[in-house]
Amino acid sequence: MTTIEPGKSVLDIDELMQLLPHRYPMLLVDRLVDIKPGEGAVGIKNVSMGDPYFQGHFPQKPVMPGVLIIEAMAQAAAAYTSYTENLDVEGKLVLFMGVDKARFRRPVVPGDQLRIAVRTVQRRAPVWRFAGEATVDGKRVAEAHYSAMLAHAT
Repeated sequence: MTTIEPGKSVLDIDELMQLLPHRYPMLLVDRLVDIKPGEGAVGIKNVSMGDPYFQGHFPQKPVMPGVLIIEAMAQAAAAYTSYTENLDVEGKLVLFMGVDKARFRRPVVPGDQLRIAVRTVQRRAPVWRFAGEATVDGKRVAEAHYSAMLAHAT
């Protein structure tokens, strides 16, 4: 069980690590802000040249892979849902089930701050459906609808 106090509108990296099993280099959300139960939240990812995927994607023109933007959306949604619904995530994983309507509008590069607005579209436990929209400097860079489920890790 997490030790995060209820009713917060911002979660820092330490609190996110209580909610998500991901760790560096696969933890792709640095903060969760604007948390509004029943509505949504915004995940923050500070994109850095030190992120390991830039070594090969692409060395001469680094671009954050689209699949990792979608993964960041999923992590933001998982943290938001786990926190606002007070889910017992110990010994459990949030697993991707599907991605629909994914669109990539602009490249995300080192120095960008990715703001990932997520909201729950439908909930039928243990399955949730979400919508996500990622922006940089107020410009949409990606969007997707996706589904996930809570499953036992063992």
